[in-house]
Amino acid sequence: MKLGVFAVLFGDRPLEEALDIIVNQGLEAVEIGTGGYPGDAHCKPEALLSDDKQLQAFKHTIERRGLEISALSCHGNPLHPNKEISDRHHEEFQNTVLLAEKLGVETVNTFSGCPGESEYSRFPVWVTCPWPEDHSEVVRWQWEEKVIPYWREQSQFLREHGVRVAIEPHPGFVVYNTETCLRLRDACGDNIGFNFDPSHLFWQNMDPILGIKELAKHDALYHFHAKDTNIDEQNTAANGVLDTKPYSDELNRSWIFRSIGYGHGEETWRKIISALQLVGYEGVVSIEHEDSLMSVEEGFKKGAALLQNALIKEKVGEMWWA
Repeated sequence: MKLGVFAVLFGDRPLEEALDIIVNQGLEAVEIGTGGYPGDAHCKPEALLSDDKQLQAFKHTIERRGLEISALSCHGNPLHPNKEISDRHHEEFQNTVLLAEKLGVETVNTFSGCPGESEYSRFPVWVTCPWPEDHSEVVRWQWEEKVIPYWREQSQFLREHGVRVAIEPHPGFVVYNTETCLRLRDACGDNIGFNFDPSHLFWQNMDPILGIKELAKHDALYHFHAKDTNIDEQNTAANGVLDTKPYSDELNRSWIFRSIGYGHGEETWRKIISALQLVGYEGVVSIEHEDSLMSVEEGFKKGAALLQNALIKEKVGEMWWA
């Protein structure tokens, strides 16, 4: 395993400066945003695809620092009922796949997407309970009419270009847990795997280690995001975990995203790293920062230090065991 970072957290800096920060922290890999919700501050696929000189310069900028690209990421909603949004996110996804092919990058990260409740919707609809029966009918319609047809087509497109997709399970989209991950893969293609992010599972009361083992059993663990979540026990006891208050309302929310180690301690993260090793994951652990209580620099450095320590301890243990 290698330690890397999702470079969008340095999106306010030029690519070269961001890469130097990453190298100076001792990391070995970088995940690059190419569109969708994270944006494309460091990489604009359409421009690189149309200019080979610019493409080679981009590639050289990363390689000469000894870094590898763990994934290109265009987390969007290609199933959005607003056609302007869905068309844009779909185009960004396909351009990212074409760019990954040219760069020799195996994996593209994104979301599954979420349709509306019918052809007349304006906004996505994420269903969280089966009753009244209307909700179950919406889920059936979404999967049968939108999700499966779309991702079957994308699976074929991916196969034609020798790239695989890592869907990030995320509440608000139709793929949000292990069960929905495997439903999508079974229905649409075995080149559809997953970008595992424990932060979205913690607050759903899921055990990341069980998820890692189950997805690995199906050869579906393609990429890994390292991000933490802190659950406020009092707010959760009062209101449950389904919380629509803005992320900026940290005091009153049931949970918030935190830097590594500020939601769950090093022992938890060591167990997660151990689980990745046990299932044979050889990819990148990519740090993601969305902590509103900590600066980017501080969160990045503290998270990287904790994970580096955990990886070193696990490697030492592996050598001793051997």
